[in-house]
Amino acid sequence: MNLRYLIKSAAIVATTLIAMPSCNLQKNFVRPVVKTDSLYRDVNKPDTASIANISWTQIFKDEKLQALIREAMDYNYDLRIAVARIKQAEANLLQSKAAFLPTLSVEPQYSRQKATAAQGGFTGNIYELSGNASWEIDLWGKLKGAKNAALASLLQSDAFRHAVQTQLIANIATDYFDLLAFDKELAITLQTVNSYKNDVETNKALKLANRINEASVAQSEANLYAAEVSIPDLRNNIWQLENAISVLVGRQPGLIQRDSIEVQQVDTLLQTGLPAQILSNRPDVLEAEYNVRFYFEQINIARAYFYPSLTITAQGSWESATIGSLFNSAFFFGNVAAGLIQPIFNQGLNKQRLQVANAQYEQNVLIFQQTVLGAGQEVSNAMYSYQSAESKMIIRNLQLDALKRAVDDTRLLLKGGYVTYIDVLASEQGYLTAQLNSVNDRLQQLTAIVSLYQSLGGGWK
Repeated sequence: MNLRYLIKSAAIVATTLIAMPSCNLQKNFVRPVVKTDSLYRDVNKPDTASIANISWTQIFKDEKLQALIREAMDYNYDLRIAVARIKQAEANLLQSKAAFLPTLSVEPQYSRQKATAAQGGFTGNIYELSGNASWEIDLWGKLKGAKNAALASLLQSDAFRHAVQTQLIANIATDYFDLLAFDKELAITLQTVNSYKNDVETNKALKLANRINEASVAQSEANLYAAEVSIPDLRNNIWQLENAISVLVGRQPGLIQRDSIEVQQVDTLLQTGLPAQILSNRPDVLEAEYNVRFYFEQINIARAYFYPSLTITAQGSWESATIGSLFNSAFFFGNVAAGLIQPIFNQGLNKQRLQVANAQYEQNVLIFQQTVLGAGQEVSNAMYSYQSAESKMIIRNLQLDALKRAVDDTRLLLKGGYVTYIDVLASEQGYLTAQLNSVNDRLQQLTAIVSLYQSLGGGWK
C-alpha cells in the first residue's frame, strides 16, 4: 500500500468521523445557589472595602511577627506539602490533556533466516520496523470531562495551599500574641510578688509593735506564696508556646524573638466588605466550590459511558533484507481502521456509576453551602468578640484605677490600725485579678482581629 495514500485515507476517515453529528452530553458547570444576604449578623450597611484584600504586613505591623511569618512561608512543612499537592495536580492535568493525542508505538525487529540444504541452503537477514497508532475520538466528551475534572482538582489544590497559608498566618499571629500575653502576666506576677514581700515585712514590723496579730502575718505570707506558685506555670506556658511557634516556622524548638503586648497597633477600620465577596476571598470556600466542580465533571464522564467509544487505529511496517532499502515505499505495508466499541452488558454498571457521581455531587454541594454558612458565622463571631473586648477594656481601666486606689488606701489604714490585713488582702487580690484580666481583654482584642482577618479570607493575596 502506498504510504501517501494511507496517510490521506487516515485523514479522510478522521475528518469524516469528527464531523459526524453527535449529541453534546457535556454540560457547563454553574456555581450552586448559595445565600449570602445577611450572612454577617448585625452588619447592616457593608461596603465593598474588606480587610481581606489587605496584605498581612499591613494588618500585623510588629516587625518581629512579620519576620516569623516570612520564615514560615519558606520553611513551614504544611505549606510545602500543599505545594507538592499542586505539582501532583498539574501532572494529572497534563496527563488528561495528553489523552486527546494519538498514542504511537514503534517496534524494530531483526531476524536471520537459514534454509536447510534440501531447501536450497538460503541464508539471509530480515529487517523490520513496524508501528501502531491509536486515536480515541472524544465524540461524547468523556476525555473533555476528565480534563475539566483534572483542572478543577488543580484549582482545588491551589485553593488548599492558600487555605493552609491563611491558617498558618493566623496560627503564628495567635500564638505570638498568646506569648506576649504570658510575658505580660509573668511581669505582673513578678511585680506583685515583690509587692507582697514588702507586705510580709511590713506585717512583721507591725506584729512586733503589737499593732496586728500573728494571723495577719501568716495571711500575708500565704498571699505571697499564692502569687509565687503561678510563676512556674506561666514559664511553662511560655516555653511550650516558643516551641510551638518554632515548629510552625519550620525550625527546631528554641527562643522566639518578640516585642511586648503594649506596642501592638490595632487597626480600628475592620471592614468586612460585602458578604458575597467571601465566595472569592476565602480559600476554603473556593476549595469547596472546586470540589463541587470536580464531581460535576464526574457526572459528565459517567453520562459518556452510555455511548460507544470511537477509536481510529493505524498499523504500518517496513520489511527489507537490507537496512539501506528498509524505508523504500515498495516495502511498506499498512492499514487504517475506525471502530465503535459499545459494551453490551455494562448498562447496569454505567447506571451505578452515574448514580454515584450524582450522589457525590449533591453531597459536595451541601458541603459547599455549609462552608459558606460557617464562614459567615466566623466573621460574625470575630466582629462581636472585637467589640466585646473594646467595651471591656474601657470598663476594666476604670476598675483598675479604683482597685489601685483601694490597695494604696487600705495599706495606709493598716499602718494606722484602722483596718485589718483582711481588708488589704481583699483589695490586693482584686487588683491582681483585674490586672491579669486586663491582659486577657487585650489578648481577646488582638486575637479577634486575627480571627476576623482569617475568616474574611485575608492572608493569601
